Amino acid sequence: MTILDGKKVSNDIKNEIKAEVDKMKTNGEKVPHLAAVIVGNDGASLTYVGSKVRACERVGFESTMVRLSNTTSEVELLDKIDELNNNPDIDGFIIQLPLPEQIDTQKVLMAVHPDKDVDGFHPMNFGKMALDMSTFIPATPFGILELLDRYNVDTKGKHTVVIGRSHIVGRPMSILMGRKGFPGNSTVTLTHSHTKNITQITSQADIIISALGVPNFLKAEMVKDDAVIIDVGITRVPDDTKERGYRITGDVDFENVSKKASHITPVPGGVGPMTIAMLLKNTLLARERHRKSNKN
Repeated sequence: MTILDGKKVSNDIKNEIKAEVDKMKTNGEKVPHLAAVIVGNDGASLTYVGSKVRACERVGFESTMVRLSNTTSEVELLDKIDELNNNPDIDGFIIQLPLPEQIDTQKVLMAVHPDKDVDGFHPMNFGKMALDMSTFIPATPFGILELLDRYNVDTKGKHTVVIGRSHIVGRPMSILMGRKGFPGNSTVTLTHSHTKNITQITSQADIIISALGVPNFLKAEMVKDDAVIIDVGITRVPDDTKERGYRITGDVDFENVSKKASHITPVPGGVGPMTIAMLLKNTLLARERHRKSNKN
C-alpha cells in the first residue's frame, strides 16, 4: 500500500513555483500577486486564508488579504470585487467561502473576472474545463490530478467512483477523470445522497474519490482489494484527548480501508495541502497569461 503524500508533493510543487518566481525576479519581471477576500470572522476561514498568505510568502508571491466585516452588504462586496477585477497589479483573487447569509454566493462568484478566477469557480472556466480547453481547474480537483500524476497511478480504462456532487470537487472530478489523457480515460460513476446500493457500486470501483463530508463513511467492506482511495473529506470531530478539543477526520475509515487499498490519501496530509499548492500554480498561470496578453 502506497500513501499518496500530499504534504510532500505540495512542498515539491511550491519549490518548483519558487524557482519560477526567482527566475522572474532575476529577469526583472513582475511576480505573481494573489489576493484573498474574507467576509466575517469564521475561525476556519481565517486559518485557511492565513495559510494561503504564508504559502505566497514562501514561494515569493505578493499577497493581499482583504478583510470585510460580517455586516458587509452584497453591494459593498461586489464593489470590492470590481476594484480587484480592474486592478492591474492583482493577477488572481479568491473569495473565501462561506459568505454571510445576506450575500448571494452565486452572484459574487459570477462577478469575479474569469481571467482572475484562480479558484476556477466561474461558469466560463468550468465550461472550458468541461470542454477540455485550457483554463483554471478548481484547486482541489487539480491537486488530486497532480497526486495521481506524480505517483503514476494508472487511470486508463479504470472504473472511477466519485462520491459527492459539489461544484467544487465532486462534479469537476467526475468530468476530469473521464477526459482524454492522463490522468483520465476512466469510466466514471457519480454517486450522491440519492444513490441506491452505493456499496454495490463502490465495491466495483478501481478508484474511489470521496468528497461527501461524512466522517468514516467509506468502510472496508465497501472497497475491493487494491482500490485507489482519494479522501477529500475534512470534518472536525470532537475529541477530548486532543489539545484543540477535536480531531480532523476524513470520509474514509483509514485504519481498515488502508489494509485493502493499493494507494490512499491520509487525512490530514493528503488532498488538503495540495489545494493550496494548486491555487499557487493557478496564480502563476494567471501571471503568465497576463504577461503574454500584455495587459501589464
